[in-house]
Amino acid sequence: MNQRKVRILMAKCGEGYATAVMNLARAFSEAGFEVIYTDLQEPEAIVASAIQESVDHIGVTTLPGADIEYFKKILDLLEREDVRQIQITAGGFLAEEDIEKVKQMGVAEFFPKGTTYDQLIRWARANITPIDN
Repeated sequence: MNQRKVRILMAKCGEGYATAVMNLARAFSEAGFEVIYTDLQEPEAIVASAIQESVDHIGVTTLPGADIEYFKKILDLLEREDVRQIQITAGGFLAEEDIEKVKQMGVAEFFPKGTTYDQLIRWARANITPIDN
């Protein structure tokens, strides 16, 4: 029996254009992942979308102005909805001192600006597996 594709919800945090997120979504889709992209930025909407779409993972692109409390809110909502098995990663712009803080909150990994698509896809293949929903 074939294992289903890993489903990743891609979202963004902060102000800016969505081109980077759309290019990332395309790269993951071409690599064999099922990608759901949302333009929604509110943590409640992101968690609701993650549950509705039965995703295995949430990837958040942080744009300039991103607030790390955003991640705490998402993680708290995942726990409240009893879907804490949905893992979160983030990447992009964050102050160096905030990267360790978001990891301590429960973000699985943070990928700084400049991380290649190949590096992201390799990490995803090694660390994300489908959740039995």
